[in-house]
Amino acid sequence: MQLLSTVNAVRQYVAAARRQQQSIGLVPTMGYLHEGHLSLARKAREQNDIVIMSIFVNPTQFGPGEDLERYPRALERDRELAAATGVDAIFAPAVPEMYPDGYATYVRVEGITEYLCGASRPGHFEGVATVVSKLFNIVQPDRAYFGLKDYQQAQVIKRMVIDLNIPVEIVTVPTVREADGLALSSRNKYLTPVQRQSATALYQALKKGAVLIRSGERRAEIVREAMVAEILSRPETRVDYVAVSDAQTLKPITTINKGKVLLALAVWVGNTRLIDNLTVEVADNVAHHDEEQATPG
Repeated sequence: MQLLSTVNAVRQYVAAARRQQQSIGLVPTMGYLHEGHLSLARKAREQNDIVIMSIFVNPTQFGPGEDLERYPRALERDRELAAATGVDAIFAPAVPEMYPDGYATYVRVEGITEYLCGASRPGHFEGVATVVSKLFNIVQPDRAYFGLKDYQQAQVIKRMVIDLNIPVEIVTVPTVREADGLALSSRNKYLTPVQRQSATALYQALKKGAVLIRSGERRAEIVREAMVAEILSRPETRVDYVAVSDAQTLKPITTINKGKVLLALAVWVGNTRLIDNLTVEVADNVAHHDEEQATPG
């Protein structure tokens, strides 16, 4: 497996693959890999001749006071895990390689970034859209892979690709969970044992919301309040947001009607902010949640 650190090196690598008429899959990550990332790499391995993984802790998507400096980094460990999963090359640039002196161009996706994490982390999705658009321009992949734990991020990238006519297929992969339901995240390493137990409330709250909808509850606020109560029943938890939203527009809804509903939340467990979500399909008076996305891994 090759480790590439410059834009020119990636372009040379990609040009050689294209000369062999090989397809390319891109797995964008911030590193400190876990099974969620590796599930993306395995899907990319199934669908492409060449798999490139980017490892870059992107400063433009972190706000003031967030965990940019302490975000976990372990490149050698990541190299071993990526290689074992069949990744062909890692692109791990330094910050000046991606944002050289004088850098002044950013990508803003409007509408769906106004809700959920976009409301509580101003500028976050501008940073995400900017770095992903740069990666798409550098690698020019046929397909790019994103996990559904970051549901809003995936929607933002899909919108950006459509609006900017970027010729890349966006492939989403179900959330990977621990046996007790906690969604895998690089930030889980911050949790103390007590906080780790409290963090299971996120998935329990989502399941409680889905059960209420399946039982016929159509008042979004009742569903939301039940989810909040489940979260706050655990030690060291506080709510950033809990939302019942339209799964396409991400707008909050008041009445749950036929179609796909997104249950989404961001919760502080101690000093660690964790996110999770579940989609619920409502067909007339019958509802079911997305079992594939919710399956523990």
